[in-house]
Amino acid sequence: MTEELAKQIITSIPGEDPSREGLVGTPRRMAEAWGSLMQGYRQDPAEILASAIFTDESCDQMIIVKDIELYSVCEHHMLPFFGKCHIGYIARGRVYGVSKLARLADCFARRLQLQERLTQQIASALMGPIGAEGVGVVIEARHLCMMMRGVTKQNSVMVTSAMLGSFRDDPAVRSEFLRLTGKGE
Repeated sequence: MTEELAKQIITSIPGEDPSREGLVGTPRRMAEAWGSLMQGYRQDPAEILASAIFTDESCDQMIIVKDIELYSVCEHHMLPFFGKCHIGYIARGRVYGVSKLARLADCFARRLQLQERLTQQIASALMGPIGAEGVGVVIEARHLCMMMRGVTKQNSVMVTSAMLGSFRDDPAVRSEFLRLTGKGE
C-alpha cells in the first residue's frame, strides 16, 4: 500500500479529512503497517527452511512446537485474524531448526489468507525438504470479520487442521499429536 492510496482510503470515509491533526501522519503509518502485515510475499518458504536443516540427527520421533502466535489478514474482508499454530512432524534423521517453524508460519500468515489454506500451506511446506514421515498442523484463530461485523460472535474460535503422511494415515500418531498439543483426549 502506498501513502497516496492510504490517503484515498481516509478521504473516502464520510466526514474524515486526512489533513486534520490526528490523521496527518496516518497515510505513512498505514503504508508501513501494511508493508509489515504483507511481508510474507517477500519471503520464500523454501529458503526459510533450507537455512536450518540438520542432517546428522538420529531422531525419528515426533517433534512438536505449539502455541506459535499467529497474525494474518482475512482476504474476504481485509480484517485481521489471530491465534495459535501447533506444528508437529516425525523426522527421518533430519530436523528443522525450531525457530524456522515459527518463521515459516509467519511467512504464510503475513499474506492475504484463508485460515484453511494457511494451515495446508504450512503442512505441505514442511513435509518434503526433510522427507518427514508425517506432518500435523492445527491452527486456532479468532477472526475480527466475525467479531467486529456480521454475526458479531465475540467468543468464536475457528480450528483447522492439516494432517499429512503418518499423521493422516495412522490414528495413533494423529491421536498422540492432538493429545500433546492439548487438542485431543
